[in-house]
Amino acid sequence: MKLEDYIGEATAYDKKLMLERKDPTSWLKSVSAFANTQGGKLLFGVANDGSLAGLADAPGDAEFISEAVKTQMDPAPEIDLSIHEEDGRRFVVVVVKAGAETPYYTFVKGHRDAYVRIGNESVKADATQLKRLVLKGAGRSWDSLPTRFVRTNYSFEMLRAAYFAKTKTPLADDDFESFGLADAAGNLTNAGALLADDALVRHSRVFCTRWRGLTKANGVMEAIDDHEYFGGLISLLKAAKRFVVANTKMMWRKAPDRRIEYPEYPERAYEECIVNGLIHRDYLELGGELHVDIFDDRMEFFSPGAMPSGRTAENADLRRVSSLRRNPVIADLFQRLDLMERRGSGFGKIIDAYAFESEKRGRVLKPTFSSGAMGFTMVLPNLNYGLDANTLAGVEKGVEKSVEKGMEKSAEKIIRHLAENPHATQNELAVVTGLSVRGVEKNLSRLKASGVIRRVGPDKGGHWEVVK
Repeated sequence: MKLEDYIGEATAYDKKLMLERKDPTSWLKSVSAFANTQGGKLLFGVANDGSLAGLADAPGDAEFISEAVKTQMDPAPEIDLSIHEEDGRRFVVVVVKAGAETPYYTFVKGHRDAYVRIGNESVKADATQLKRLVLKGAGRSWDSLPTRFVRTNYSFEMLRAAYFAKTKTPLADDDFESFGLADAAGNLTNAGALLADDALVRHSRVFCTRWRGLTKANGVMEAIDDHEYFGGLISLLKAAKRFVVANTKMMWRKAPDRRIEYPEYPERAYEECIVNGLIHRDYLELGGELHVDIFDDRMEFFSPGAMPSGRTAENADLRRVSSLRRNPVIADLFQRLDLMERRGSGFGKIIDAYAFESEKRGRVLKPTFSSGAMGFTMVLPNLNYGLDANTLAGVEKGVEKSVEKGMEKSAEKIIRHLAENPHATQNELAVVTGLSVRGVEKNLSRLKASGVIRRVGPDKGGHWEVVK
């Protein structure tokens, strides 16, 4: 194996030209950061530009590294240390495994510090990040911790209504404990407090603003519409969606057999962004909230907290990014309510929704995702920005055939899936096709009208049958 192979298989790594013995913080902080997040590798004897310099005393350096990790870190993380030879030179490779006993501290020159990984940097953990590491080391999540709120003192009408709509059974008192919303003593957990109708967690808020133009530069006078929403998570989800619908427009044209709609933003995309912001945000960041900012040419979503893995969104394949859930109790409940996917495929759905809607307009517009130490930002471009009815009509002449072909492909996917899964739901078909639920409904209506499929039995409890 070559050193470039070590880099290729590592999700995070640091290169060090030499081993700093007088100030081991320069590299021990990377050991701490890797152990506190998702693991990584240190390559000693390699310059920042990737050139291979080698080490004069690799065995001695390896021994010093091993001793320093044992004596100047608490607890000592698990590492694999090896000497690598290449091109007549020797290098030390240190593989740091993700630890379960976080936080992992360094003790150097009287200073006791823990580090975390943000992108490709190892940074000192602040007070909030330390709390997060302590919870991780204890095998707990913030949303599972009990509060001083007694469950019976608060209402959960929004949650009960959503649960009944999905399951057709009432939410029982015992369910609060089994779902992790309350403890055995009857006190709400943080997850339960977030789902109460009352605004029990003050920083659980959504700030929505429709700005005039392309920036915020001109101040509040340029805000066409703005609202601050407080309350339970389900209430916040609905309120944010209502704000988006009220502050966006729909272009459409009439075809011979149907009305073709051209929304500024795919419903599937902005709904996923809102859900992601509410469920995966870092509630330990006091004073932070989900922001939804709508400009003429784009819609931006900002939620507090870096990615749980310490990676940055810019360097991740978001279709395959591992689903690390910061708030697993909340996530599990939203999955029960069918408000999010169990396998964390939200980013993929956003990307697919844009690919489909962009094709209809004959242009390529893609959502963008970025993250840093403070939070996660998702930007959805306005699909209709710069288009008017006449421009769209001209574009349609060139793309009409590809649009129809895309619709035919979606219909084919629906037919094939229903043939094998007669009890498939519209949400399930939306995942299969990449369409919005509204798009699935339209396809089902067309297929029923043409006699290709039919519904057997009632809407609830019936099934689909492929006729031809």
